Amino acid sequence: MNTNSSARLGGSGVPLTGIVPPMITPLVGHDKLDCAGLERLVERLIEGGASGLFILGTTGEGTCLSRRLRREVIERTCRQTASRVPVLACVVDTAFEESVLLAQYAAEQGAHSVVTAAPFVLPRGRQRDLRAYLEHLAATVPLPLFLYNMPPLTQTHFDLETIFFAMEQPRVAGLKDSSGDLDYFREVCARLPTRPDWTLLSGPEELLAETVAMGGHGGIPGGANIFPQLYVALYQAARQGDAARTKALHSAVMQVSQRLYHLDGHVSGVIKGIKCALSCLGICSGLMSEPFQPFAEATKEQVQRALEELQPLIQNVTTQVVIGARTPSSGSPESRSRGRGRPRSYRMRPAA
Repeated sequence: MNTNSSARLGGSGVPLTGIVPPMITPLVGHDKLDCAGLERLVERLIEGGASGLFILGTTGEGTCLSRRLRREVIERTCRQTASRVPVLACVVDTAFEESVLLAQYAAEQGAHSVVTAAPFVLPRGRQRDLRAYLEHLAATVPLPLFLYNMPPLTQTHFDLETIFFAMEQPRVAGLKDSSGDLDYFREVCARLPTRPDWTLLSGPEELLAETVAMGGHGGIPGGANIFPQLYVALYQAARQGDAARTKALHSAVMQVSQRLYHLDGHVSGVIKGIKCALSCLGICSGLMSEPFQPFAEATKEQVQRALEELQPLIQNVTTQVVIGARTPSSGSPESRSRGRGRPRSYRMRPAA
């Protein structure tokens, strides 16, 4: 692990801070990884200023992939990343032992942490069972454990009592909260002084600026797959308390959300929009895992037109941010990520 990355690692005395993209899983066929696309994507995200990579989550379609393919994603991502930034691997499974086995494999490949959501088979309201499950899993897996609160998909919420219980477990390192509940997020922020090394990251990119201002450590925004430098710049502006820059960058983030994520009227449209955009940019295929299908040709053309309009907007706003930004103090999270967060334009070309 290089010096810059190790200074930002949760579970090592300090929280993980910044933008940790929830990496999509590039596919070229049924149960077949787009290996070249994955390599291009990893390099794009690291060059764009990512503080880590979050793999096999919702955006990565982890629960739709075979166990063999999940292992391949972990192995190839860790190899390509080469310890430049930490890799957080989701090990969500309906079987406890399968989660443990995947966590062990992730550790062998060099992942920094593993991530779990509430088990899908757990009935709502069974927080006592959920706390027992977390305690057992954290004690069993060989890596620090992050929690992933995603009630719209799991149907089970990590309530505050369960989160506070988890913060007392030294092997539980942090939380990704995708609930969109700002009151909930604020309550967790208020407990951070009791665990100085605990990492608190938000999922919804539309709330990134607000959650960072509350005291969150950064975000795991899906749009960072497409425009990583935009989300890094927004995190830095919000962290520095620069209201004008934060407003301009947040407006650009909202444009990405509005133009790319609502083209088929279903939550899967977010992943489809991201994958289709990356296909238009020539990074990887837009193929989805079963049971989801990629956009039809007419919708792909909408995404292409949206990118043609979004790219100059984002190039302009991120360039203005870099030119007008205050120089952060040496050793701060902002100074460590600034060099890798410089703006870059990406020309659209056919996917390989």
